[in-house]
Amino acid sequence: MKVLVTGGLGFIGSHTVVELQKEGFEVVIIDNLSNSSEAVLKGIVAITSKEPLFEKLDLREKTAVQNFFKKHVDVAGVIHFAASKAVNESVEDPLLYYENNINALVYILQELQQKSEAHFIFSSSCTVYGEAEKMPITENAPIQIAMSPYGNTKQIGEEVIQDVAKVSGINAILLRYFNPVGAHPSAEIGELPIGVPQNLMPFITQTGIGLRKELAVYGDDYPTRDGTCIRDYIHVVDLAKAHVIALQRLLNKENLDKVETFNLGTGTGSSVLEVIHTFEKVSGQKLPYKIVGRRAGDIISAYANTDKANNVLGWKAQSTLEESLASAWKWEQKIRS
Repeated sequence: MKVLVTGGLGFIGSHTVVELQKEGFEVVIIDNLSNSSEAVLKGIVAITSKEPLFEKLDLREKTAVQNFFKKHVDVAGVIHFAASKAVNESVEDPLLYYENNINALVYILQELQQKSEAHFIFSSSCTVYGEAEKMPITENAPIQIAMSPYGNTKQIGEEVIQDVAKVSGINAILLRYFNPVGAHPSAEIGELPIGVPQNLMPFITQTGIGLRKELAVYGDDYPTRDGTCIRDYIHVVDLAKAHVIALQRLLNKENLDKVETFNLGTGTGSSVLEVIHTFEKVSGQKLPYKIVGRRAGDIISAYANTDKANNVLGWKAQSTLEESLASAWKWEQKIRS
């Protein structure tokens, strides 16, 4: 059964490709390589002994998307990761995010709605909750006004999928995940951002290895236990496995609604300083950092209530923060050696 994974050479996408191939799916990847590398294919092959199909394609080009689906008429499911994902960058360049994250989604859905039946997994985010009123966050939490254009694109994306599913054969699962971290235990694939990292974890490991002089901690005056922001850090392999389970749920027609939503996290919130100290513990490295001003678009605290994913989807995060950090550090050491 052929599955399209957009953004399949990116961080979460590549790990999901591995898990799909382990389950016997035939995978075709679309990626424009804007924040990834074709070399990731070698890592996927090293783990699975199978090379997925790969098409370098920019999903903002409508004709290219149309041609892809004419060529691959047998695609049974789509897992859609391809999107720009940095909160701060989205504040600085909102139109880039609206073009990339919304247009690409629309063009894919236009092709899927022509099918009598289509299965779609959407890479959403806990950012749709904005500054949530209660912790931990359930799927029923009110959708707040987005704190950033990135968060807004995820809210809009979910609304677009809901609307299209009502009038088409598309069934979808929206996976709202919290903060993906770590790397494959083989250290064959991991997070490899191009340029200066926008996310905490690669900045930590790059600082630990000496590539960055010091880590910037954005604000220590938040109303949290140590003044730094709190997030729910989930191992990327746990996250990847959830996508496979969600797709199988749709293919087996086990979904109870045309569009279902699940939070993916560990259920535990960790502060930035707690993550830094945990990294120091697992790596044996002293991590230089400095406190700087708050960053636009950041929320105070976000961690998941995962009861629905545990009970309905039959999925539960397995890895601890220590294991996630250790795998990220192993990956960083390998790629810099």
